[in-house]
Amino acid sequence: MINFREILSGGEVLCGTMVTIASSEVVEVLAQIGFDWLFIDSEHSPLSAKAVRDIIQAAGGTPCLVRIASKEKVQIQQALDAGAAGIIVPSVNNAEEAQHVVECAKYPPKGSRGIGLSRANTYGLRFNEYLEKANQELAVVIQAEHIEAVNNIETICSVEGIDGIFVGPYDLSASLNKTGLLDDKEVISAIEHVRDVCLQKKMPLGFFGVHANDVAEKVAEGFTLLCSGLDISFMTAAAQDTLARLREGERA
Repeated sequence: MINFREILSGGEVLCGTMVTIASSEVVEVLAQIGFDWLFIDSEHSPLSAKAVRDIIQAAGGTPCLVRIASKEKVQIQQALDAGAAGIIVPSVNNAEEAQHVVECAKYPPKGSRGIGLSRANTYGLRFNEYLEKANQELAVVIQAEHIEAVNNIETICSVEGIDGIFVGPYDLSASLNKTGLLDDKEVISAIEHVRDVCLQKKMPLGFFGVHANDVAEKVAEGFTLLCSGLDISFMTAAAQDTLARLREGERA
């Protein structure tokens, strides 16, 4: 099992991309390209628990963080049992919700995660080894994507067991009634507040953006868990470019 929690806390810049379609072939390609990690999105895509497991298998040695659809305990357990290196939990707006997430993700005595045979412990072949290491090696990342989370970020960061804060700029802008206006002063100020508190508390920071250049710029601000682009968009962009070039030849 890859100790992604330790890697994340080490401050290394980690470059990832988002997986939204259930294609082992696509995941294998992304892993072979050399991304440091993959962001498996089961919140805004129709990926089932089985599809998530298959994606993690196809990724091989590339660590996968699974964004679950909600804070429900069963979804947290299913993602970790599938062999994820950690979870990303959306819409965590206060310390109580953050504590609940940690409780669900950790085995006793630190939490209440259920124990059973799963892919994560090689269906029992590495049962004891996995139980001994899971609490120390699996990363628990929560998303700050609402102004309420911004206002509570200090207490959220103080919850033991939270390993990173991932800023969700689009939903954050929507919570400020500035949907999609990422250059708005109020949106920028909210993101900067999260950044400043996290840097002060030495809490790893993550950021997603469609365009790689916009995300890469965040490294200078202290963001290290980077995610840009997604599988379906790569295909769409390449297909559009190919068609445009063919049309140019047709008109020549």
